[in-house]
Amino acid sequence: MESIETDVLVIGAGPGGSSAAKHAAKNGVDVTLIDKKSELGAPKRCGEGVSKDGLKSVGIELNSKWITKELNGARLISPDGTDVWMGNNHVKFSEADYIIERKIFDKYLAMDASRAGANILIKTLASDMKRENNNYIVNCKSMGQDFNIKSKIVIGADGIESRVGRWANLKTNFKPENVASGVQFEMIGVEMEDPNCIEFYFGSVAPGGYAWVFPKGDDVANVGLGIVSKFTDKSAYQHLQEFIAKCYATQNANPIEINTGGIPVGGMLKRIVSDNLMIVGDAAGQVNPLTGGGIISALKAGKYAGEVAKAAVKDGNYSKKRLEEYEKKCKTDFNPIFKKYLKSRNYIRSLSDNDIDSIFKAIQTQEIENINPSEIIKLLIKISPKAVLKLGNLF
Repeated sequence: MESIETDVLVIGAGPGGSSAAKHAAKNGVDVTLIDKKSELGAPKRCGEGVSKDGLKSVGIELNSKWITKELNGARLISPDGTDVWMGNNHVKFSEADYIIERKIFDKYLAMDASRAGANILIKTLASDMKRENNNYIVNCKSMGQDFNIKSKIVIGADGIESRVGRWANLKTNFKPENVASGVQFEMIGVEMEDPNCIEFYFGSVAPGGYAWVFPKGDDVANVGLGIVSKFTDKSAYQHLQEFIAKCYATQNANPIEINTGGIPVGGMLKRIVSDNLMIVGDAAGQVNPLTGGGIISALKAGKYAGEVAKAAVKDGNYSKKRLEEYEKKCKTDFNPIFKKYLKSRNYIRSLSDNDIDSIFKAIQTQEIENINPSEIIKLLIKISPKAVLKLGNLF
């Protein structure tokens, strides 16, 4: 069996994996990045919204090749149709400035990793791995050929269904209530009230989550939702079909692509490192528990993992204790706000449709200057006695 040796092996070439490979490959560390897919970025498993500040925080410059829409703001809709507008003409909305094309964006990130020195192998599946003599031996399959990769450090970026963490005996299973089932159509013929604003729909339209319409340009949009199975007897697909049939924007629209997948919304896992190993992105639960957004946090985590891996290789120390520097960086960055959003998410899940309608009507009477998840929760605390009791000590 053919064998490849590398300093750092990254498994999974999504945003977290490519970011890790890029930052590990700088300054002469040998990095190999593998992905089981034939085409990076496909299938997409998100609404494709990102913030300008988030991209800036990881040093990614804007590129018109992967930006499909620059947004002016957002429209939030309650079950009875009460809406709250947030945008440049209303209030500052800072959570999603752009809709991107993941099929181009993910390739762009992988190209960045390659330019930094990483070697990329596509359509390469990691089938199992074991730790031997302070290295990992990873068995791989590609185009009918079997081979293995020997690596000092493995970075697992293989998504919510990650096997890498389990192979390293990390507890990577997510509780059912902490996994949202997502389904999304890319649709043509979408007729939005404002095609420069993203739309969010709350309540029983998507039990345990929310529905969205994210414009991508002209009459094209991502239309999807996420649900939690414990709150409904229907599938996510059934809920989406019902939403599309009722939503004014999708009455005359047709799907041209469908994507499905699980979204970890329970916060970051407690342990994300082991000897010779780190996990990043969805595999580590590094997703905003309130919004389900994970692109920016995956990019940040990948950067931290890559930098720690590079330093560990230079030191010749790949122990769990050495790699815990990565875990500490992630806990410092993500955990404080994730814990607040997790409690806020649980409160929102407890609201009835009538509760949500009442809150939205109250919001319409408030003066709002800036909107992000933190400000929304502060506003809920201000207008809802129930929220004061459950969330009053968070913000």
